[in-house]
Amino acid sequence: MKPLDRKIYLASKSPRRRELLRQIGVDFELLMLRTEGPRGPDVSEDVRPGEDPLEYVARVSNEKAAFAWKIAQQRRLTLRPVLTADTTVTIDGEILGKPASQEEAEAMLGRLSGRTHQVLTSVAVHFHDVAEQITQVSQVRFARLSPEAIRTYCMTPEPYDKAGGYGIQGLAAVFVEHIDGSHSGIMGLPLFETAQLLRRAAPACITT
Repeated sequence: MKPLDRKIYLASKSPRRRELLRQIGVDFELLMLRTEGPRGPDVSEDVRPGEDPLEYVARVSNEKAAFAWKIAQQRRLTLRPVLTADTTVTIDGEILGKPASQEEAEAMLGRLSGRTHQVLTSVAVHFHDVAEQITQVSQVRFARLSPEAIRTYCMTPEPYDKAGGYGIQGLAAVFVEHIDGSHSGIMGLPLFETAQLLRRAAPACITT
């Protein structure tokens, strides 16, 4: 008898999402989307006019999942559930993306200093006719940061591939005064919600 295929496709470049999936025993293969190049990204992450953060993060994760599922079909790959996620940081209703420079990273962290912001991570799973999506929202309060602490942190490589300019799993953990929500969601993949999605869309792929 052929063994049951319990793998999923993970359409994400994030090493943190890979670690988190392994933590809950989900077996996966990478199915990478193009993020740059002459033809541009497979899925645009530009914010549309009038789009609020919840709408934005849900749309991007769903579009990534739909595109990755299409790629799997076009390449005649073994058809497995496709999981994608998108994370954004927002404060005062404004989306903070990934900083492009040290100056921009310092400005972002200065804005978050001593205040509460929101981290939104939307997870989507597509598999045949099933399209499931859920968004987890965490409230994160930063301690008041000195300009020197911000400058020192922004001289490391850590802020520049992360929404909001910081990684809670890294050096910036010492900035966090309080969390109301999901630590793994702030890292980029809320594990409780992800397990819920997989149980609904592809129960064979989650054993815990």
